[in-house]
Amino acid sequence: MVLRIFGMSIIVTVLSLVVAFLYGGPTALALAAILGILEVSLSFDNAVINATVLQRMSEFWQKIFLTIGVLIAVFGMRLVFPLAIVWVTAGLSPVRALDLALDPPEGDAPYFPNGEPSYETLLTDAHPQIAAFGGMFLLMLFLNFIFEEREITWLSWLERPLARVGKLDMLSVVVAGIGLVLTAELLTPADERATVLLAGMLGMIIYIAVDGLGSMFHTEEHAGGPSDLVKATGKAGFFLFLYLEVLDASFSFDGVIGAFAITSDPIIIALGLGLIGAMFVRSITVYLVRRGTLAEYVYLEHGAHWAIGALAIILFISIGVHVNELVTGLVGVAFIGAAFISSVLRNRREDDQEVDSKREPTPVG
Repeated sequence: MVLRIFGMSIIVTVLSLVVAFLYGGPTALALAAILGILEVSLSFDNAVINATVLQRMSEFWQKIFLTIGVLIAVFGMRLVFPLAIVWVTAGLSPVRALDLALDPPEGDAPYFPNGEPSYETLLTDAHPQIAAFGGMFLLMLFLNFIFEEREITWLSWLERPLARVGKLDMLSVVVAGIGLVLTAELLTPADERATVLLAGMLGMIIYIAVDGLGSMFHTEEHAGGPSDLVKATGKAGFFLFLYLEVLDASFSFDGVIGAFAITSDPIIIALGLGLIGAMFVRSITVYLVRRGTLAEYVYLEHGAHWAIGALAIILFISIGVHVNELVTGLVGVAFIGAAFISSVLRNRREDDQEVDSKREPTPVG
């Protein structure tokens, strides 16, 4: 089963490394491998969230996500998306943006000799609005999860009070809006505030729109994402697919920005982040679904959402203060790891209780 799920990712990884070697020699091969590892480490919580949605989709839409969705993730989010940001924010033509990406200044300098900013510089300059958009989308996802009352809680001392407070209608919108305003006022340069506010509002609108479209075809509501639909098909499956792609976009930009600390070559970034990293994230998602891991380790979903909440806050903070990508990755791993350990301990307690109940003598008469 493991080989069947991860086989394609392994093949793609080998081919990508070969292409990287042919493209730029041993250095390019090493960089592509490092970027692949970076993407998987940053996106493991994304895989857990993907699995919670994917398991509610029909087999047809699961295949769409694992085929067309991979192409969108590889070429759309890791290659075209950064280029499109440069087109829009810098007012360049698509051809010129591609030229800048493929032909950086000597020594990876931030500017060309004529004073024109490099592709990396233009993309980094667009970070505030992208961080605001992605941060708001992820924050809405997190808040809708923790404000929903549920039978199983992980951090019960915190999740249960938040669920009680969450009975107030539209509380997630209120909290997210306050967070956006505080970010704009306290962390954003004055000349960027309007842009950050607009981008954050767009992130909120996109989340509400996708969630609302999903709820039109629901049979059972689910917090933390579009409405839960068992084996969703047709339009419901499409909206769950759309939700996953927007979620992937919110996650991917942080990885793209982090990749520039390693290399500014878009081809190597596409090979490492896209083909290697995105393929393995997809395989991990499928593995979680096929093995029923989320049902067996019930706190993983909670840990992933807390990791998403932390990532949203980090994205907001990064608008005004640089946050090392290693911190972002470690925070997510810490939440997922803690949730996994808690799930294992919970399962052991339940097994021990079951054994003890079987050992109790049956009353006579």
